[in-house]
Amino acid sequence: MSGITPDEIAAYQRDGAVCVRGLFRDWVDVIEAGIERNMREPGPYAAESVRPGEPGSFFDDYCNWERIPELRRVVLESPAAQVAAAAMRSRTAQFFHDHVLVKEPGTQKATPWHQDIPYYFIDGAQTVSFWIPIDPVREATLRLIAGSQRWDKWVLPVRWLDESSFYVDAAAYRPVPDPDHEPGLQVLEWALDPGDAVLFDFRTVHGARGNAAASRRRALSLRWLGDDARCAERPGRTSPPYPGHGMAAGERLREDWFPVVWQG
Repeated sequence: MSGITPDEIAAYQRDGAVCVRGLFRDWVDVIEAGIERNMREPGPYAAESVRPGEPGSFFDDYCNWERIPELRRVVLESPAAQVAAAAMRSRTAQFFHDHVLVKEPGTQKATPWHQDIPYYFIDGAQTVSFWIPIDPVREATLRLIAGSQRWDKWVLPVRWLDESSFYVDAAAYRPVPDPDHEPGLQVLEWALDPGDAVLFDFRTVHGARGNAAASRRRALSLRWLGDDARCAERPGRTSPPYPGHGMAAGERLREDWFPVVWQG
């Protein structure tokens, strides 16, 4: 058993996102320890996406799994890799990167609507992100536009702090959507308990509400690549940048940096 049902895989393939209940129930304590260590010992990419004077705090950091043992355990020992391969309908699951996201109580800042794929030096149809909360999520929910993984033009990537364009040529992208006011767009959104997971395609448009709750909203995201994922060129510095990766467009990602954790 991979931890994901055939119906859930079909929903993932159709909608670009699915909620899998209790997938990381046995890993909540390990993930919590990893997130707390990451916040105490932030890496070089750690960022605050709430401006000075605005309420709350939105901390995020990525690419720390190799130096934080709890995160390393989740990547290599949890069900994530096998479930990723099953969801992507891929023979393999190659790990791309981790991402810690923490919204403190009273944080009004919403995560802007975006796709992950334009930020990455990755192309491919077989990709999956896991979004795993370790706190109950009722207000600061992850929101996703069903079927947007099939859109023929990518959404303009923006910087989270000020929502400015991430790349110079904004005309190459479609404007950031407003699905609450645009007819015909279906938003997927789930109340979540610790250890639940939302799985979504790198191309699926998503965002998240601010955190009006009296408690923190801590989540770990794990990003995975399948058989068809390849290195790609982008019009500027990617996020994460991985300086010196040495790969050319069209190549599979180097396994010494991006390990294949599952091979079926």
